[in-house]
Amino acid sequence: MPAQRCIIPAVSFDEPNWETGKNVWWRFRRTDGAPWGLAGLWNTWGDKATGEVVESYTMLTFNADEYPLMRQMHKPEPDLPPDAQDKRSVIPIELGDVEQWLHGSLDDAKSLLKLAPVELFDAGPVGALPQSSLL
Repeated sequence: MPAQRCIIPAVSFDEPNWETGKNVWWRFRRTDGAPWGLAGLWNTWGDKATGEVVESYTMLTFNADEYPLMRQMHKPEPDLPPDAQDKRSVIPIELGDVEQWLHGSLDDAKSLLKLAPVELFDAGPVGALPQSSLL
């Protein structure tokens, strides 16, 4: 069975920011307070040892080398040039695009593989966020 597209709901997601040279976890929420719907794939597989059928999923990510906010995340690799760093982001699917993501053609789904506008993000260091926002 080929992998199936899915939406992964999330109130927030966290990413490591290494701008200071140390890992500082940042939390990303939406400015409108809605949950994220993150692009994912799911599938089932059989454990050959036990015969158990297991469902699993993965979040899709997109290159964020040129993205103003997300290019700050993830530890730099000192042996790699700036254009070879692993800067990536999860891919949000807007509520109005869920049907297209889940049931559209491959080309329909590919057209949704993009990063959200920076204005949609409410982000900052986890310890600096108000407690009420840490859901």
